Amino acid sequence: MHDHQPFLTDVKQLRRCARENIQKGAVTQNYQGNVQQTIDILQSVLATEIVCVLRYTMHAVAASGISSESVKAEFDVHAREEQDHMRQVAERINQLGGKPDFNPDTLTKRSASEYSEGANLVDMIKENLIAERIACEHYRELIGFFADKDPTTRRMLESILEKEEEHANDMHDLLVAHEGRPMLPKT
Repeated sequence: MHDHQPFLTDVKQLRRCARENIQKGAVTQNYQGNVQQTIDILQSVLATEIVCVLRYTMHAVAASGISSESVKAEFDVHAREEQDHMRQVAERINQLGGKPDFNPDTLTKRSASEYSEGANLVDMIKENLIAERIACEHYRELIGFFADKDPTTRRMLESILEKEEEHANDMHDLLVAHEGRPMLPKT
């Protein structure tokens, strides 16, 4: 016969704790992360995403030259997707009881990526590829940090990382197309 594992939570105690700690919102007693540290980290992620929105938007407007229309369209798509990431991160900060920091005065200081304009279309593509590579490495590190301590934040970052890797690949493909040489080694 199968041994039935008892239900792990005393439902009465669960209900009592939920009522006693209602002011903590979504953060329950078994949250294993440090809430303030998580909020601080996510403020940096938020700033990174905002800087990416601004950079891609500026590039979408400023890109010029032959065959720039398709690149501008790609920059626009990426700007919208980075804005979605920005909103997800801001919502998570709010869920944890923090106030998302959108202060433009400190954005570039808090961001992992830089705001670089680029002198021409190829430079813009390179700057975006560099920023995406920074984001990918940063998010991979954070995913490992959050691991099982905060699975909700980890999963959010995993979904953002998936899109950032796609963005890096798109920028690499554009760079190859506009420089006329493959950058990745053939395997």
